[in-house]
Amino acid sequence: MMIVSYPLIKPKYYKSLLIELVNFIRRPKNEPSIEKSTRHKIYDTIGLFLIKLVFSITVASLLQLVYEPENQTSVSMSERFGPLVLLLVGGIILPIFEEITFRLSLKFKSLYLALTSGTLTYYIMTKAVFKSRLSMVDDTFWYRVLVGVMTMLIVYMISSRRPIRQALQQFWKTQFKWIYYLSCISFAWLHIFNFELNLINLLLLPILTLPQLFSATIAGYTRIAFGFKYPLLIHMTTNTLFLSLTFLPLN
Repeated sequence: MMIVSYPLIKPKYYKSLLIELVNFIRRPKNEPSIEKSTRHKIYDTIGLFLIKLVFSITVASLLQLVYEPENQTSVSMSERFGPLVLLLVGGIILPIFEEITFRLSLKFKSLYLALTSGTLTYYIMTKAVFKSRLSMVDDTFWYRVLVGVMTMLIVYMISSRRPIRQALQQFWKTQFKWIYYLSCISFAWLHIFNFELNLINLLLLPILTLPQLFSATIAGYTRIAFGFKYPLLIHMTTNTLFLSLTFLPLN
């Protein structure tokens, strides 16, 4: 794809972006896009963000016509935090946490795997075990943190041993497709904990989490093709934008 002036205003540019994304989803490869300049990567990141935004708004709007479950996580955060803290937690801290959990170790390093294991443990302990919130500092908070840190240290000590590290590197090389798909599905489906876990929401899980699934495919692609900071930028921008909209006096 050729670099052109102001590609973001050209419909053909978005078509080419979608083709690149679909080709990656069909045949994921753990290879960076070394032929693209930093400027081009920034353009592509912004373009993919706009595509993701249109998709998310469209799905959410269609879903509201028939069913609109309450996002309990958003409600909880709005009740506990003021506007500035909400933007800090929801727009910066949580995106960093989730990108480490679901995207960082798409590229294998012992440190990356350890960090992902630690944050994922905290995520599971918070959502599934204690039925709490990631940003909730309650009686279980330091226990969740401690278990996550212990998991991180254990995974790092084990995975950094040379035979195990080499075996894991080979596994990432040969099975990357499934690692990528698993990261996308887990990121999307774990967001079901944002809603009440009733029968209707569980049956509608693939639809309710469709925006997150699409986001995960883009984030995984940009993480591999461009680097970790690019999906993090998309995630932060998306969260900050939607949180900012909640401050508008729409009623």
